[in-house]
Amino acid sequence: MLRVEHLTKVFPDGTVALKDVSFEVKEGEFLAIIGLSGSGKSTLLRCINRLIDPTEGAVIWQDQDVTAARGQELRRIRRQIGMIFQQFNLVKRSTVMTNVLSGRLGYAHPFWSLLHIFPKKDYERARAALERVGIAEKADNRADQLSGGQQQRVAIARALMQEPKLMLADEPVASLDPVLAHSILRYLETLNREDGITVLCSLHFLDLVHRYATRVIGLKDGELVFDGLPSELTPEKFKEVYGEEAEMVTVSGEQITA
Repeated sequence: MLRVEHLTKVFPDGTVALKDVSFEVKEGEFLAIIGLSGSGKSTLLRCINRLIDPTEGAVIWQDQDVTAARGQELRRIRRQIGMIFQQFNLVKRSTVMTNVLSGRLGYAHPFWSLLHIFPKKDYERARAALERVGIAEKADNRADQLSGGQQQRVAIARALMQEPKLMLADEPVASLDPVLAHSILRYLETLNREDGITVLCSLHFLDLVHRYATRVIGLKDGELVFDGLPSELTPEKFKEVYGEEAEMVTVSGEQITA
């Protein structure tokens, strides 16, 4: 189980990104995080795996205090938490295989990891991960030779190399067209349902929220303003998250804010 307790983040310039945010995530949930740009979604995800240190509050994962962890303990916790980014965060000039293998760096001996040398079983694991996301034939291609959808599948395969129990996805389909967006989210849904990986995913398109999420939280100006089922995200609740001036608009079947 994941517990976020009274989480606050104030950046050095005085920007308050999160204000006393608290919620729990049960094992096996697919939690969607919604809100306008700048509402705190990315900051929240980055605080959970300590890419950003919160100003106040705590993140408890499997009864371990992530916010208090240091050194080897923090590395051990991070092994269990995969991360997928909007812009993929691949090394574009490296091969797909090299990018996927980097997901094992948390397990590798520091000396061998500097040389990027991995055991045979890791190569086998990487090929299996690439097969799972349907892109094994691209293993020897450079990452910058792939389409956006293919690059995001590489990023998922890389995260799988950590053997995660929790997957954080920061707007993973924001830069993709609707067809590719569904493709990527179906992979995450499979990991959630078949592997029991808990997923926290920030999303903008509300039809994707209704299609894939088992639960939704909404952030507005860094504060938690909604926590419930996708079916409970009524037009009234929608306005609480996005503002009174916002309306649900459908474009090519996609619900967006306007």
